[in-house]
Amino acid sequence: MFADRTDAGRRLAGAVVDAGVEADVVLAIPRGGLPVGRVVGDRLGVPLDVVAARKLGAPGNPELAIGAVASDGTAWLNDSLIDDLGVADRYVSEQLEREQRRAREKIDRYRGGRPPLDLRAKRVLVVDDGVATGATTTACLRQIADAGADSVVLAVPVAPLGTLERLRTEADDVICVDAPSDFRAVGQFYATFDQVSDEQARSYLGDT
Repeated sequence: MFADRTDAGRRLAGAVVDAGVEADVVLAIPRGGLPVGRVVGDRLGVPLDVVAARKLGAPGNPELAIGAVASDGTAWLNDSLIDDLGVADRYVSEQLEREQRRAREKIDRYRGGRPPLDLRAKRVLVVDDGVATGATTTACLRQIADAGADSVVLAVPVAPLGTLERLRTEADDVICVDAPSDFRAVGQFYATFDQVSDEQARSYLGDT
């Protein structure tokens, strides 16, 4: 159990250092990943930026992820689920376009006009406050790899084992403080799990 995201960031930073991971930049997945990423970035002494993706919800069941798309259009699709549900290609295309736009708007809102960091040949550490299904995380990892990063390591305080195993195929390494067998939601492992406001999110990026 983590007291809050700052506590999770401290413990995650310790795990990253103990693992010998070196990074040139930390990319946090907003909004919850920003307070965690701020602590990790400060511990490592590297800049903090954001990477974002949006989930693609199934027709009539928006909470069921059939895929995800990052702000640059990089996507992950659960093809087997899409086939099982009989989701039309047009629906998928429309969802990709709409959610990419929303992911891009989210990035612009938090950066406040600052240009993105150049990730070419960089060792990138991706941080969130936890992972559940891994859909949006996968899209983010693929975007960073496509941007020319030298290496991509994912670091999260908590995630289920099955999701971690899938994400190991998308990243060079995965660091997780706690991988409980009774995982239901990220918030159950935090004593305080308040929503991070847009203003707070921007403040975490203010001193990069």
